[in-house]
Amino acid sequence: MAYAIISVLGTSGAAAHPLSTTAILLDPGPRSVAGRIQLPLDRLEVALDEPLTATTALQPAKLDELRRYVAGHTAASGAAGAWAVALTGGRVEQVDAVDHLVFDLTLTPPDGQVGDFTLDYDAILHQIVSHQVFVAVRQPGATDYTSLGVLDWTGHTVTVPAIGATAEDGFLASVRLGVQHIAEGADHLLFLIMLLVPAPLVAGRRRWVRGGDLRRSVVRVVHVVTAFAIGHSITLALGALGLVSVPTRVVESLIAVSILVSAVHAIRPLVPGGEAWIAAGFGLMHGLAFAALIGDLGLGRGSLVADLLGFNLGIEVTQLAVVALLMPSLLVLSRTRIYPAVRIGIAGAGVVLATAWLAERTTLISENPLNRVTDGLVAHPFLVAAALAVVAGVAWAVPGSARMPRQAVTPG
Repeated sequence: MAYAIISVLGTSGAAAHPLSTTAILLDPGPRSVAGRIQLPLDRLEVALDEPLTATTALQPAKLDELRRYVAGHTAASGAAGAWAVALTGGRVEQVDAVDHLVFDLTLTPPDGQVGDFTLDYDAILHQIVSHQVFVAVRQPGATDYTSLGVLDWTGHTVTVPAIGATAEDGFLASVRLGVQHIAEGADHLLFLIMLLVPAPLVAGRRRWVRGGDLRRSVVRVVHVVTAFAIGHSITLALGALGLVSVPTRVVESLIAVSILVSAVHAIRPLVPGGEAWIAAGFGLMHGLAFAALIGDLGLGRGSLVADLLGFNLGIEVTQLAVVALLMPSLLVLSRTRIYPAVRIGIAGAGVVLATAWLAERTTLISENPLNRVTDGLVAHPFLVAAALAVVAGVAWAVPGSARMPRQAVTPG
């Protein structure tokens, strides 16, 4: 995938993995639905284009204004028509070391009988395209919440069952979350691409050369994907069980470091044959990031197994889709004489993007100027894959560039 081929396509910039997310926790009752909405102040101030702190947000006039804003972007409806929406209270709580403005929510049906209803919510979403809202529901009498769905700028409605979410609902929601988390996570996609780029090659004398057949390349890709799944599952389970906890900003910074390392490795092998180890290390960090999201939702161990299985399934399905889209073109290109230039160009772009993410996540810079580029690439995956396929087809067809002879390899 050559980043130079794609122009800047995004709208508003945002971190590849949002450091702050909104959570809506619902408790259906017989005559009304109680709940609370947790809005990250850092995202809220971007959406409203005004500075907000824990102190200024709680000033009476400002709190009333914010309450009206959130209420204006919250709606519910059922078989009997539109429901009444009431927001009360207003306090600041820390969720994963990020200040969140928390409102108490009450949804009341017009006939006083709670049935299945549709929740429509787009506060912050209407301004920040990368923002996500996690909706979780607790069954009557239960102590744990079960994830129901994820809202984003493309879809801000979810159907809420009156009896609360079941384990099956949580599983399906987690599958969708896993797919979204990878498909919309530019940093993870870039990391995966950095590992795929050298997959058709072998390391010899501290450089990349063609030396493997198709079977070996496929096996290598399988090892990379499997290693990531193992690493991710370990820390996801440990984090979700509360056995490991790392601040989100630290995790995100380490993820940027891993992308940087994998990009350098794609240029010149740092650990010959070590892509699986790099993938496993990144998986450990990514698992911690999602475990923090489970904590944001307030999910308990009652729904944990379904959430973990569903999320992992979503991750794997999306990874396989990325491999299927890109690997055939990379295999063709690796048999041409232009592949060294393509590989270094892609890896060089990875170094630049990872460095910018690292600077942003360690607060060296306040805003990443390249976010518009990554947002645009993620928004047009098939266009990127098609561009790579065209480059591969042209390179194979040009006389003298195709069918690059395989070189003898001396390990080292």
